[in-house]
Parts: sequence; C-alpha cells; structure tokens
Amino acid sequence: MMKMFDAAFGLHEKALSLRAQRMEVISRNIANADTPGFKARDVDFKNVLKNLDQGDGIRTTHAKHIGSASARGEGEMVYTIPFNTAVDGNTVEISVEHARYGKAAAEYQATLRFLENDISGVRKALRGE
Repeated sequence: MMKMFDAAFGLHEKALSLRAQRMEVISRNIANADTPGFKARDVDFKNVLKNLDQGDGIRTTHAKHIGSASARGEGEMVYTIPFNTAVDGNTVEISVEHARYGKAAAEYQATLRFLENDISGVRKALRGE
C-alpha cells in the first residue's frame, strides 16, 4: 500500500518540503537585511532534487541509522554571492531576496497543485471512477 502512495506522489512530496525550507531560508535572509556581517544563504534545490531523483544518498547499514540530509529531503545550504556587499559585511540584497521569495512562492504553489492532482487521481482510483 505504501509503495502505491510513493509511486503516486513521487518527488512532489519531497519537492514541496524542500520548497518550504527554501522559503524559510529566504525569509530569514530578509529578516536579517540590516544585521551587520550576516551572510545570505539559499537552498541548493536543484542539486538536492537531482540526488533524490537518482536515489543517491548515504546508504545506512541499520534502519535506525540517520541518513544524509538530502536523503531526508532537507536542502543543502549554500551562501549566495551578492552583486554588491554592504560596508558592514552583510550580503543580503533585499530586492534580490524579494524576487527570490516571489519565485519560490510561485514554485511552491505549482508543486502543491501537482501534489493535489496526484491525490485527486488516487481518490478517483479508490472510488473506482
């Protein structure tokens, strides 16, 4: 039964979690735009999703061992490279972060719609439609 759900939802479930994490990281950047020395970060979404898609990750020898972050669906954090660094060492560029957040929110909504369509398909199959 669980394999059926894994096949039905595929990467969309993990992608939704990664996109939510990315929006949180971008929000943290925006909140720290005036913090001296703060270094803006982002989630390397494409790299993590590629690894999830290929099934890569650390192989564990016991069910209770902890897997890699990407195997759990957590994004790898990277520092962003600013166009201009502030005098106080802060690398947050507020207009860039706002644009990233807007794009990330749209991508989150799109992934949510894909997941909702998958759930709708499973419901129809269970009802025999």
